[in-house]
Order: sequence, then structure tokens, then C-alpha cells
Amino acid sequence: MEFKGAMGGLYRITEWISRIAFSNILWAFCSIPFLFAAVMKIIMLGTGTGGPNEQLTLNWAMGIFAPFTVFPATAALFTVVRKWVMGNTDVSTFRTFFQGYKENYVKSMLGGLIYTLLIVIMYVDVTVYMTQMSNFKIVGILMLVLMIILFVSMFNFFSIVVHYQMTFKQVVINSFLLTVARPIRVFMTLIGAGLLAYIGLKYPALYFIAIPTLIAMLAFFNFYATYNKLQMQVEKSKLKEQEAEEARKLEEEGESGADKLDDENDRDTKRI
Repeated sequence: MEFKGAMGGLYRITEWISRIAFSNILWAFCSIPFLFAAVMKIIMLGTGTGGPNEQLTLNWAMGIFAPFTVFPATAALFTVVRKWVMGNTDVSTFRTFFQGYKENYVKSMLGGLIYTLLIVIMYVDVTVYMTQMSNFKIVGILMLVLMIILFVSMFNFFSIVVHYQMTFKQVVINSFLLTVARPIRVFMTLIGAGLLAYIGLKYPALYFIAIPTLIAMLAFFNFYATYNKLQMQVEKSKLKEQEAEEARKLEEEGESGADKLDDENDRDTKRI
């Protein structure tokens, strides 16, 4: 039964709210170990409880849990929002989520190991150079920029994992290349994600029902726009090559016809 008018608009709004909330709950459920450690760390920082050892333990816990929980769950979430962005909004959120979780677990987990390791290394370097080695602050700033680029490339990583059939190596390489080649779209995603995260700080409950899914939708939307633009450029390039090839063939045929005509004229001249 399809509603029209104001009732139809209200129905579509509530439908989208339920889709986003349900997919967000699935993501949170699959990320429970990491989220538990993260929430505990936030509580300790906010209340001033817990010593350096407890903080360090939670950092280690988040670093260990992230590749095996958050990254596969995020890949599954991107699988769902990919369907929505591409216009297929009637798919089963539950089935699509866990299908994406299963199909992309290994690639997303391996990517999580690499990204987590690199981010930890860069974070330590930035902290050391910016706080303990004042003469090398420029190196710390450079490492901070690289860490931001690395973080931003994760948006492309998840989008490529769910959209292309590539090897893990190809996924990682193309994630960085696309980030560097098309920085505007990617940093638009970063700005939008930052704005959503800020809203989430004002209303923390939104993190559990909407924020991660909205960030994933924004990220894949920008990626898909870039993908379509690149596809158009490739098609235009192929069309130009085909036109050039046809023109070359016509030119060769014309030259061949002209040579035959010259040969016939020569034979006629000899007969006369």
C-alpha cells in the first residue's frame, strides 16, 4: 500500500529513520569489544579516574579489537549504504549487512591491521616530535598531515572494498591513489564527517542510532560521484580513440582508392 501526500512523506521519513537506525545498531553490535574499550576510555578521561596503566591498557585493547571488529563491521555497513546510494533501497538491511560482513571480512580485517599499525606509529611520532623534540616540530607537522591523509583514505578503502572485485593489494593501492588524485571529494567527506561527529558530541545518543551510518552514506556518495565521473572520462577517451581509429581507416581507404585510380589512369594512358 503506497501513501500519498503528507502521509506518504511522513511514511518515507520514518522508513529511512528505521533503516538508518537498524543498520547502525548492527554496526554497533559487531563492534562491541572496541566500543566498550572506547567508552571506558572516554569515561575515564571525562571523570579523571584511572591511571596511566589503565589508559595504556585501553589503548592496547582498542588497537587490538579494531581490525577484527570495527573494520569488518564498517565494511558491512558500507555494503548496505552502497545499495541505498545506488538506488536499491528495498534490500533487506539485515541480510545485506551480514552478507557484506562475510564476503569482505578478510580484506577489511587485513586493511584494519595495516591502518591501525600505521596510525599508531604516526600518532606516536607526532606526539614525540611535537612535545619532546621541539627542534623537529616540522617533522611532527608533516607526520600529522600524513596521518590525516591516511585516515581520509580509509573512506575510499571501504568504498572500494564493497564496490570492486579487487585483490587486497589493489584495494590498498587504489585507496591511496584515489585519495591523492581526487582530494576535494574526499576532504568534503572528512569535513562532513567532522560536522556529524560534532553534532554527535552534542547529542551522544545519535552515535548509537545514526552517526556512523550517515558518515558511511556521505563517504560512499562522494566516492560514487567520483567513480561515475572517472567512468565518463574513460568512456569519452575510448570514444575519441574509436573515432580516431575510424578516421584513420577512412583515410587509409581513401588513399588506397586514390592509388587504384592512379593505377587505372596509368594503364589507360599506356593503352592510348
